Amino acid sequence: MTKHEFNPTILREYDIRGIIDETLFEADAEAIGRSFGTLLKQGGFQNVAVGYDGRTTSPKLKAALIKGLTSTGIDVFDIGMGPTPMLYYATYALKAGGGIMITGSHNPPSHNGFKMMLDSKSFFGAQIQELGRLSATGPFETGTGRVIDHPIMEDYVARLLQDFVPGRNLSVVWDCGNGVTGEALRRIVAKLPGTHLLLFDEIDGSFPNHHPDPTVAKNLEDLIRTVKGVNADLGIAFDGDGDRIGVVDGQGRILWGDQLLAILSREILANSPGAPIIADVKASQILFDAVRDLGGEPIMWRTGHSLIKSKMQEVNAPLAGEMSGHIFYNDHYYGYDDAPYVALRLLNIVGASESSLDQMRDELPEMINTPELRFPCPDEEKFDAVTRIQDALAAAGADYADIDGVRVNTEDGWWLLRASNTQAVLVARCEAKDEAGLTRLKSQLQQALLNANVEAPTF
Repeated sequence: MTKHEFNPTILREYDIRGIIDETLFEADAEAIGRSFGTLLKQGGFQNVAVGYDGRTTSPKLKAALIKGLTSTGIDVFDIGMGPTPMLYYATYALKAGGGIMITGSHNPPSHNGFKMMLDSKSFFGAQIQELGRLSATGPFETGTGRVIDHPIMEDYVARLLQDFVPGRNLSVVWDCGNGVTGEALRRIVAKLPGTHLLLFDEIDGSFPNHHPDPTVAKNLEDLIRTVKGVNADLGIAFDGDGDRIGVVDGQGRILWGDQLLAILSREILANSPGAPIIADVKASQILFDAVRDLGGEPIMWRTGHSLIKSKMQEVNAPLAGEMSGHIFYNDHYYGYDDAPYVALRLLNIVGASESSLDQMRDELPEMINTPELRFPCPDEEKFDAVTRIQDALAAAGADYADIDGVRVNTEDGWWLLRASNTQAVLVARCEAKDEAGLTRLKSQLQQALLNANVEAPTF
């Protein structure tokens, strides 16, 4: 069978992703199916679930992918269009050997890609590189697989609602951003008490209203304006494929991933004292302190949704999250990032409390921090640059963690520098108790970059 080499830029750490007809082609989709199907057969599996998002290029990629999968003798459950977490759910509900989601996530309309699961676990890192080698060399399994139409949206929504507990009526604004969550959200809110207003729930792969990335404040402006305009209790936004969440309170203030995780941790630790709660290295110290104060075990871990999911399984953590808005529930759920599910668990907490989400946010200590800072650095250089900084910090006896890059603790707070797994950049963040401390931290970060021969722009 045909061997195939991918453009190496599309084989990422957590997924396969590229620009349609520039770095990613239908032939790539077929080759992914052929190679992944071979890995499934070699692992003793017979079937795979396939889903796709609302991008205009997703249907043709799905057809090519399925062609490759069935050529290996693998049976395909075609679950239809829906959020990425619906695909994750399907792998459990259908007891499928694997799952492939065709999605460009929060990227521009010209992009698309594939997120994969094998044997109920994330397929990432070295596994993606191995798939690339297999595609280029073979040999491939052969056979005639079946395509089984198995729409699962109704079952998925029913499963989400299974863990919703009605409380006091809430007024909620939902921003789907024209991403693929629209249909699921219409079905969900039809079953909820209270008042619900949907924004941009028409699925449109051109994203005509705003870019579907809820971690960027500009993309939340419509949600914030509407929440204030209708005097809602809170607003909830989703990224393009529904695995990341954004939240604003009734005053229109954004709750970032670590603040949201701190609030969600209260319910978990009330029911499971001492449980481990995981957050990535970019999260605020406020979160780790809050988990400890609530009697939990805070665990700082590497950034990346696949890495977080693997760590959750290792330590059996009931809850984890990232600054990027990936939140993972392993409490009554399956341990993957499902933004609509997280939204319902948040409504449980707010609906059961006499406090508003605004008040819950006000109870969190205020820290001053930078947004995520990104500095260009060639892929072949970025990890070496971080290593040089680690060596310098060790020689100076600095207080730092090297879980993912370096996170340096000082009397003022902390600064972080890590190499991105997906882009040719170094990623940094600083957090302090006051502006003077933040200025000192930024100066230390800049000096560390200069000492490592990395061009450090003023920030």
